[in-house]
Amino acid sequence: MKGTFIREKVKVELKNPILIEGLPGLGMVGKIAIRYLAGQLKAKKFAELYSPFFPYYVVVNKRGGVRLLRGNFYFWKNETGENDLILLTGDSQAQTIEGQYEVSDYILNFAEGHGVKNIITLGGYRQEVEETPKVVAVATSGELLNKALRAGALPSPAGNPIVGMAGLILGLARFKNLHALCLLGETRGYLPDPLATKSILDVLQRLLGIQINLSGLDEDIARSREIVERMQKIEAQREVQARRMRKAEEERMTYIS
Repeated sequence: MKGTFIREKVKVELKNPILIEGLPGLGMVGKIAIRYLAGQLKAKKFAELYSPFFPYYVVVNKRGGVRLLRGNFYFWKNETGENDLILLTGDSQAQTIEGQYEVSDYILNFAEGHGVKNIITLGGYRQEVEETPKVVAVATSGELLNKALRAGALPSPAGNPIVGMAGLILGLARFKNLHALCLLGETRGYLPDPLATKSILDVLQRLLGIQINLSGLDEDIARSREIVERMQKIEAQREVQARRMRKAEEERMTYIS
């Protein structure tokens, strides 16, 4: 494999499609969101993206078979609305700067070839979260940004860098006269974060005018909270032990002096 390519397995005709991208990243927010959305909508896979810029290993399935890392495109036909959807997620992002640009460009060309005019990228925004994660929005046009704000998002702080394809796709979309919006859910980022995912999907469904049952994320959210609480207890215990060791060391040094 000498370069990135997309293998289209099924030819589909779509109505004013919107591309929604969510690849692995901070808190795995984008990937979890797309997988959940595809499941709820019963979207069907129709294309695969391969690239030598993905990590150099294969995925082993339950039967002992293997496959290369890839991106997966799904489609959903909206019978009652104006826009069909193309959903993109995958195993990994490109691992080099050149790869990020090349894969992003292939995604945009593929979208353009299917009549896409608007793109939404999803990801995580590193932030300590007390209760419900907020969703911040960045867009290539004021009109698109205002739609996101009316759907419940907040404007992103100025100077906020968006690393990876969730941001790069926005920057490159301008050169192809495509409109793009990025939605970022607040997350600690060190664990898969279904709570941030739920916040993003809540904004997204209002933005798109579709109904998604989000209760299926609640079990994962509860499990994630338990893990975080256990980690916080372990960290607190380590801090207590560290303080005891420092105190013992200080007393020992005072005794020697």
